[in-house]
Amino acid sequence: MRILIVEDEKTLAGQLAEQLRLSGFVTDLCHDGNEAGFLGESEPYDAIILDLGLPGRDGLSVLKEWRSKGIDTPVLVLTARGQLHEKIEGLNAGADDYLTKPFQVAELVARVQALVRRAAGNASSILEIGGVRLDMAASQVWYEGTPIKLTAHEFRVLGYLMQHRGKVVSRSELIDHIYAQDFDRDSNTVEVFIGRIRKKTHSDLIETVRGLGYRINE
Repeated sequence: MRILIVEDEKTLAGQLAEQLRLSGFVTDLCHDGNEAGFLGESEPYDAIILDLGLPGRDGLSVLKEWRSKGIDTPVLVLTARGQLHEKIEGLNAGADDYLTKPFQVAELVARVQALVRRAAGNASSILEIGGVRLDMAASQVWYEGTPIKLTAHEFRVLGYLMQHRGKVVSRSELIDHIYAQDFDRDSNTVEVFIGRIRKKTHSDLIETVRGLGYRINE
């Protein structure tokens, strides 16, 4: 899944990005409110981590504009001051969760994972369909009880399809959610990843919907 990190403390932003990548996420970074507003509107993120104290434009106004335009991407707000009125104001503006600095990075990762799960309609981090068991939190996959080794991109493709089971997902949608903004994207690689997943799981779990994309059914 693809996450936008909006944080003007570049060292902290880099630390968050690294931990989220280790947990299977793709991350984009920005450090000011104006760029955040643009990226949140133009890119299909699965969740956004938004610091309130930003240069150029404060995070609260960015959040309010996203919501006014119907952008419902889950947002985790970060605040340095931890004052009650800021938390309430952020939640009332449309934030889905918040953390007060300083915080443990492991907690932030767990909260982001929970936001992404809930947005996709999944209560648990463990998804199981047709003999394939996938643990989003642990980045592990099993088929019929046997552990399977997937590459990072294969895991993201399978995870995205399983989280959106029953829905036809186009190649372009998969590309948007498995690659960072500055990555050299190639639509043909999606078909390669799908083929590898099918081979490794010995399963026909992923259905090709001709001309439209891919689907995993219950």
